[in-house]
Amino acid sequence: MPTQTGEKTRAAILAEAARLATVEGLEGLSLGQLATATQMSKSGLYAHFGSKEELQLATIEAARATFIEEVVRPGLAASEGRERLIAICDAFLSHVQREVFPGGCFFSAAAAEVGTRRGRVRDAVAAQQRDWLGLLERLAREAQERGELGGDEDLRQLAFELNAMLVAANTAFLLQGDRTAIARARGAIAQRLGVSAFPPLS
Repeated sequence: MPTQTGEKTRAAILAEAARLATVEGLEGLSLGQLATATQMSKSGLYAHFGSKEELQLATIEAARATFIEEVVRPGLAASEGRERLIAICDAFLSHVQREVFPGGCFFSAAAAEVGTRRGRVRDAVAAQQRDWLGLLERLAREAQERGELGGDEDLRQLAFELNAMLVAANTAFLLQGDRTAIARARGAIAQRLGVSAFPPLS
């Protein structure tokens, strides 16, 4: 059974791995890089991960935990209905703007990297994307049931559109250095959801 110290060390390694993966890619992760970044020996890292694939899968799970902490929980803390849907989009944009990961949204980067591959790593990233879209759709349904969205709204399509705007903002913010991309996305999402404006970024 892992010791408390061992678990903390593993968590610290994976936090650094998730940050590196948004810049170098999951395929670019290496024990050598992690050893340098965490000031550990390669042999010490080998004790935590049996293979590169296991490292990649553990890194995805660590990034998922960070995404939940930085995006999902703040979003779900808002009042039910459209306000909660707006809040979770706001939290996504905020985590990009605050550079929680140096390469922007971990899962946007990972999806582009592994989309044409087969295997457990691709499946893990795809599962996270399905969960995220499903959450957006569920929150949209709650807003619809409260009469805050039209009864004929295609909720799956709405979730797709919201995610597309979030990912576009992430890409423009990183690739183009467009510091206005976050505000543009906030405005577009507000318009799509029928509100005048988002609340200020938290």
